[in-house]
Amino acid sequence: MSEIEKKEEQTVEEVAFTLDDCSPELRQVVEFEQVPEELLDMLVNVYKASEDISHEAWNQLPASAQNVLDNFEQFHSLIALSQSYSGVDFLGEMQETNKPEGMTDDEFAEYKAVMLDQVLHNCVKDMCKQLKKARRHPPMKREFQEIFQK
Repeated sequence: MSEIEKKEEQTVEEVAFTLDDCSPELRQVVEFEQVPEELLDMLVNVYKASEDISHEAWNQLPASAQNVLDNFEQFHSLIALSQSYSGVDFLGEMQETNKPEGMTDDEFAEYKAVMLDQVLHNCVKDMCKQLKKARRHPPMKREFQEIFQK
């Protein structure tokens, strides 16, 4: 194998993340919610991919909503879990969906990608709404905090 081929092979290699590569908060969510082993790979990848979006949403929350949780990592972990379950549900539904007549394979793939993006975006919006609601509802606030009790 030539040096160029070796370099190309190295750049094509995917980095495989594990739960150990993530925050302790994500591990707490996994344990508390008893996330099935089959979902862990997707959860870790969603967690790694969604950090920027989670940060943007966190920064837009009022401080009173941020104070429901101890830190950004807790928020990010909850969003990653929500997006993972929602993504699995959506992808399962899309497998049963037939491509509409008159739509090309590329158009259908684009449609699915846009819809998945919307589902994931809605998870972030929903988490923000829940935190805003929890700041005024002590039982709901305790539910959030209970996840991260050691």
